[in-house]
Amino acid sequence: MKSDTIKTIAKYGLGAMLITAGIGHLTFARKEFQAQVPEWVPLEKDDTVIYSGIVEVALGAAIIATPKKYESFVGKIAAGLFTAVFPGNYTQYKERRDAFGLNTDNKRFARLFMQPLLIFWALKSTGK
Repeated sequence: MKSDTIKTIAKYGLGAMLITAGIGHLTFARKEFQAQVPEWVPLEKDDTVIYSGIVEVALGAAIIATPKKYESFVGKIAAGLFTAVFPGNYTQYKERRDAFGLNTDNKRFARLFMQPLLIFWALKSTGK
């Protein structure tokens, strides 16, 4: 498979994953996502989850629909989002909050290593 084809599949997969996660924020997984909101966030947990869900849906759609000329820019925004939500993953680990089947310290700790992979995915699937 050509490298451009793999990159395109990865880009669409990232967009679809963000849209799905965003829909989860807004509907079926709201309580689960609230477990990741740190106490220091100055909004209500549910509001934070709703706003971040809207951002994820919009960003996923942008990744899928953005012209090639702007792909890299949108990918950097996605990488920034994944960086920005890392404190939530850390909070879930530190505060021992169960959500998404992450119900042990080892599982919550392993989840921390997914964030760099998401950042890499965002940058590589949209970069030049």
